[in-house]
Amino acid sequence: MSASDDLLVEAGRLAVELGQPDPPTLLDVRWRLVGAPGREDYAAGHLPGAVFVDLDTALCGPPGPAGRHPLPDPAVLQAALRAAGVRAGRPVVVYDGGDGMAAARAWWTLRWAGHRPVRLLHGGFPAWLAAGLPVSTEVPTPEPGDVEVRPGALPVLDAGEAARLAAADDGVLLDVRAAPRYRGETELIDPVAGHVPGAVNLPAGEYVAEGRFPAAEALRERFAAAGVGDDRPVGAYCGSGVTAAQAVFALHLAGRPDAALYVGSWSNWVADPARPVGTGATPTA
Repeated sequence: MSASDDLLVEAGRLAVELGQPDPPTLLDVRWRLVGAPGREDYAAGHLPGAVFVDLDTALCGPPGPAGRHPLPDPAVLQAALRAAGVRAGRPVVVYDGGDGMAAARAWWTLRWAGHRPVRLLHGGFPAWLAAGLPVSTEVPTPEPGDVEVRPGALPVLDAGEAARLAAADDGVLLDVRAAPRYRGETELIDPVAGHVPGAVNLPAGEYVAEGRFPAAEALRERFAAAGVGDDRPVGAYCGSGVTAAQAVFALHLAGRPDAALYVGSWSNWVADPARPVGTGATPTA
């Protein structure tokens, strides 16, 4: 089994698994930063047997100084996962509307919570449709699961740790937002534009396209060009910790399961006006 087999599943392979005894639990986590809620997409059609889990209210905590998508309360997360039928030690597959961001944050959250057997449907719902596979509007009632949430199974950064990593000579903090946001030229979501001083910009579109990831070697080369070496600590952040979770997923594919997520990301960084703000295209200490 390759590393990608432990992280990704193609639509055709998933269809085979769903037809076998004791199939994986399917979680539909479609989500938009703005626009109609993902639950409406789910109601219009989803993978047969999939249960909708809301990223904003189940997989993340309420927005505030900790960020727009902070860590969830473990008890709330556990209740949501059990209601969705997640069982201890049993496989889970997550999927979204195709860009892979919400699915990656769901993948990250489950693994952070100690549930390792979780994969991402490569290409999300559009890949399932493109394969000519069936969809359903029936809302299943799964048997309650028994998963135990044990936080801390994946590394996280707080603001201080992110700042130290960005300033370290032997580490790299990736800012995976679009370049104009990193440079401080525009900011439509958070109240301050710019980046964590010392962070390196690597926009998400440079390592994932339409929710599909290149081969591990290509990922390693792209991350290496941004300064990510095999022996250098690495972390990632974005606006609120969703796109950055996708970066951590890509780093896992590239062989860096130690990659840390700054969960609060920029929305947490700018919550404290005393924190410095970098601007421009070049990282500054």
